Amino acid sequence: MTHVDTPTSPSFNEIKANTQVLAFDIFGTVVDWHGSIVREVQSLYPSVDANAFALAWRAGYQPAMARVRSGELGWTRIDELHRLILESLLPRFGLAHLSEAERVHLNRVWHRLDAWPDSVAGLQRLKKKFTICSLSNGNLGLLTNMAKRAGLPWDCVLSAEVFRAYKPDPAAYLGVAHVFDVAPHQVMLCAAHHDDLVGARACGLRTAYIERPLEFGSAQPKDVSPQVGNDLHAPNIQALADLLGC
Repeated sequence: MTHVDTPTSPSFNEIKANTQVLAFDIFGTVVDWHGSIVREVQSLYPSVDANAFALAWRAGYQPAMARVRSGELGWTRIDELHRLILESLLPRFGLAHLSEAERVHLNRVWHRLDAWPDSVAGLQRLKKKFTICSLSNGNLGLLTNMAKRAGLPWDCVLSAEVFRAYKPDPAAYLGVAHVFDVAPHQVMLCAAHHDDLVGARACGLRTAYIERPLEFGSAQPKDVSPQVGNDLHAPNIQALADLLGC
């Protein structure tokens, strides 16, 4: 485990002393979306290439949100965006025959994602010292159902739905500080995605990078090298708790 300081950053101890809220990205950072979807698709539809299906579903995520940001679609919850993407995938993967009930069940796999092995224990440790919350583009119902099933011990479930703004819109990051009535630098975003951390840092938040080299599966390992700008860099959430003295 490592921490990352830059010449212009406050000292590591100062960051620890000033941070009050840890806000976590969810998909890929706290939960294993790829592995969870692969396992469920393999179980339900063994003839489907579950790895390709999971990757294609996730690949539609940013383009779908872009349709909302551009005004082509009005404000739309991620559940509905996931369903739009799913409808485009079913014929490609030989699943056009699925009934409405089967489509609804499959779409709700995003509510049933499994946590990474270190997530629950790491969050429980961090919760003793900090306020911990989600900060995800996922909608409130999805995040609540996921937390209940996976045992994620949030103090508060926050979502883009609360702020009606998908990350990296500043309204999402600054909204966390507003909710808890703290300064932006007293909030630390913890995420496995550098673009998310860049957006948070631009709003004055502290940032912690969490390594998730297998986010896209073992066949597509991610480069999880440290990048300049992040305050902390940890292999997992348990290691983040170590760094923060929990």
